[in-house]
Amino acid sequence: MEILIIAILILFVLVYTKKVDTQTFIAENDIYLKGLKEKDYDFYVSAKYGDKADPNKLFMIRIRNSIFIMIAVLILFISNLNFINFIAIMIVAYFSFKFPYMSLRSYYKKYVHEIDQMLPYYLKGLEILCQNYTVPVAISRSIDDAPDIFKPGLRDMIARIDAGDSSIQPYMDFAIRYPVRDSMRMMRLLYRLSLGAQENKYQQLLMFSRSVSNLQNKAREVKYKNRLSSMEKRTMIMLVVTGGGTMLILLLSMMQLFGV
Repeated sequence: MEILIIAILILFVLVYTKKVDTQTFIAENDIYLKGLKEKDYDFYVSAKYGDKADPNKLFMIRIRNSIFIMIAVLILFISNLNFINFIAIMIVAYFSFKFPYMSLRSYYKKYVHEIDQMLPYYLKGLEILCQNYTVPVAISRSIDDAPDIFKPGLRDMIARIDAGDSSIQPYMDFAIRYPVRDSMRMMRLLYRLSLGAQENKYQQLLMFSRSVSNLQNKAREVKYKNRLSSMEKRTMIMLVVTGGGTMLILLLSMMQLFGV
């Protein structure tokens, strides 16, 4: 343990005095290290932190921390290094690298219903803007009031449309980036609305409006079901606790009655 503490202190001093520059190492191998990043990592970061956090910066912090942990465990086993200990070191490094990702994914799964319910209400506001503006202009104007989780994707989509991409792909990439309920279908409808001529814009907008309303109704149903399920669980817990407490009191009373 003393050796480990001394080694960690030496490593800290080397990093602090820039004798060992981890940032330079990570920057020089940035292309290779980014190949380790999960495809949905950026989405999970956006889901938790919005556009206030830089996914690439957080990923590089993951790399740096896992390297430090691997070195620390390596120093711990340096006096008794064998194949089994080497495998153990690799496993520790792997889990230290994966843990932040698994934590983000767990957060997303926990709050997926809340995130899922954001899309219908955002689209409702977008629908109102589409009544007076073209779809790209409406999306641009909606970004400031959009939920934080959607802002990076909306900015990327508008940047591609402004750059001249008139295909459906920017809309589909947004739906892929935010794979919540009916996002694909809604983006297709939005794209069709953007293509519609002025004379049939009303019909396209009416169809889009109906789809948004149906999506809002589904979101409300899910919300009420979740609330009802939560109330049922609480009720069951209360009944079990009450029944168990009653049985325990009766058992104690019978034991006193019979002098047990």
